[in-house]
Amino acid sequence: MVSTDLPLDVSGRPIALRPVDLDTFLRPRSIAVVGASEAGAKPNSLMTARLHAFASEHGARFHPVTPSHSSVFGVATVARLADVDDSIDLAVLLTGADRVVDHYAEACAVGARFAVVFASGFAETGARGAELERRLRELVAEGPTRLLGPNTNLNAFSEFRNDLVGPAIALITQSGHQGRPVFQAQELGVRLSHWAPTGNEVDLEFADFAAYFADHDDVGVIAAYIEGFKDGRTLLLAADHAARRHTPIVVVKVGRTETGASMAMSHTGHLTGHDPVIDAAFDQFGVIRVDGLDELLDVSATLARTGRPARPEPGFCIYSISGGTGAHLADLAAAAGLRIPTLSEATQRALHDGLIPEYLRVSNPVDCGGPPVMDDRGRRILDVLLAAPEIDAMLVPITGALDAMSEPMTRDLVAAAAASTKPVFVVWGSPVGTERAYRETLLGSTLPVFRTFQNCVRAARAWQDWWRFADEHRSPFVADSPASPAAASVRAHLETIPAGPTLRETDAKAIVRSYGIATTRDRSCRTAAESVAAATELGFPVVMKIDSPDIAHKSDLGLVEVGVATSSAVRRIHRALLDRARASAPHARVDGVLVCEQVDDGVEMLVGVSTDELFGPVVSVGFGGVFVEVLADVAIGVPPFDERHARRMCSSLRGAALLRGVRGAPPVDENALVDVIMKAQRLALELGDEFTEIDINPLIVRRLGAVALDALVVRRT
Repeated sequence: MVSTDLPLDVSGRPIALRPVDLDTFLRPRSIAVVGASEAGAKPNSLMTARLHAFASEHGARFHPVTPSHSSVFGVATVARLADVDDSIDLAVLLTGADRVVDHYAEACAVGARFAVVFASGFAETGARGAELERRLRELVAEGPTRLLGPNTNLNAFSEFRNDLVGPAIALITQSGHQGRPVFQAQELGVRLSHWAPTGNEVDLEFADFAAYFADHDDVGVIAAYIEGFKDGRTLLLAADHAARRHTPIVVVKVGRTETGASMAMSHTGHLTGHDPVIDAAFDQFGVIRVDGLDELLDVSATLARTGRPARPEPGFCIYSISGGTGAHLADLAAAAGLRIPTLSEATQRALHDGLIPEYLRVSNPVDCGGPPVMDDRGRRILDVLLAAPEIDAMLVPITGALDAMSEPMTRDLVAAAAASTKPVFVVWGSPVGTERAYRETLLGSTLPVFRTFQNCVRAARAWQDWWRFADEHRSPFVADSPASPAAASVRAHLETIPAGPTLRETDAKAIVRSYGIATTRDRSCRTAAESVAAATELGFPVVMKIDSPDIAHKSDLGLVEVGVATSSAVRRIHRALLDRARASAPHARVDGVLVCEQVDDGVEMLVGVSTDELFGPVVSVGFGGVFVEVLADVAIGVPPFDERHARRMCSSLRGAALLRGVRGAPPVDENALVDVIMKAQRLALELGDEFTEIDINPLIVRRLGAVALDALVVRRT
């Protein structure tokens, strides 16, 4: 069997990736091709030819398997895999979906190390295909043979250029066509080392390849086109592993819209995931998300070709031969949050000392006017700028209008960058793209080179942000402690509660209190007299609300009254709440009226736990109360995360300044809010199998401490 025991956290999810010997898959010593052919231009023949060429190039033994031909490419065939007189590292199955399951079973029976299923016609096509895919999954679980696909291709066995230098891009795609533009970037001088086409990911998945590529010292970045991930936890583990290895991951992830998600499901049969949660997971683990394949290439190539900035917020110098060009790029760079520091007086004097005319601006952006790049001043200007202590990188737009300027300028840029540790980002703005300065000088170098200002700025920001993340990242996947006593206590409490998906508020609050989250003091009262006694005990004013497990959002139905200040008001409102409940929700179970202490000296927040189809329990924090849907100011954390990330979640909120005090209001206890987030995460990890939703809203964060005014808990049915 190919499965292996892995360490688990309290949620039952792994905290380590499975080991997979992908060296054998990518460099097999023996290849058996089922359905081998060399007849015509059919897909089988083209795939067989590719594998035969790969085997010849890498010294692997090639075994064509087919009853239809006596030989293929001059190699004698056998009728079945069982007839191959050799150990099989890789079995490539080129037959149709209906037959391929039996061929994979045969590959397992002969002990093949890996198999590739080229055919489509599985989960992406509907119920019948899903059944075929289910049978493949069963065989994977029972047998010794790792499987790539189905619905994949043989891009992993493409021939890569070996004349290019520098750290490489390793490519992972779920669509061969979408990976082609990145693969073709070798013609632009961008080095690639691997291409893993994962298809439907019945077995081998994105995470297996991402972790494997991150362990290769010659891989500078992992680029991916993804329609859906097989497993949220393995995605996080792979991203965490890559971050600890300082290998960036750049991803085009489709499914931002309902239309895109639907198309992705029909292509690979993958769940695309809830997009805001995907974004949160990427942000949490340093995965850089881009939208276009051009961005994927440009950002990936940049990260492969550049090292760590000298400081967390690097200073950028914009240098051009045109003031207008520099101003345009400066606008975009500043809008993207790049820091463009003013050059020191000493640096400006050096630039004006015989290099750049006095009337041109050199404070940053720097405008040389053009002619200086045509002589030795061009290189001297670059040396001055790269030596400036406030500068960590340069952005250089070139219009490419005049060869007399472009050719010496590009030569000087390549030479100056080679003598410096500071990266130089170059934008070649000519729409022609055939100029020698571009095709030979720039593309023949290892500089990050772009065709648009926007992609240059996007890549520069990604470079800045990724290294800041990597330098601060600490893996949250550590040996976990046993489940807390609170988990057993809550499970025991659930046994005493009547069946039903939504818990009464008092039971919901008891659960969050079990995890150390403070709640208001509440009393459940069946009569008006009991409500008066409860209000007197708790102290006026009080909050009164209907007590029902069947009415989740009481405020929407007018079933909450705040600031009830007298005994007579308590009696009147007790009766009114019961009447309103009967009128607005006649079939709801009503257990009486809750009388609660009133707390209103703080900021209303929410902390919630919901269940994502890909990642399982996720934790949210935001500004709460009745305006939560209107404000929609919420940050998401995907467990596991540490206290530092919980604090980042709070500071990322648009209204974060409210926590620190505005317009004379005192700051509130942000530490208490972080503490509630961490306790909610622990609850989610330990009891995620019990609940689909937990909402603490409002949570009043006070000058000292935080108190849950309401809680909603929905059981998993």
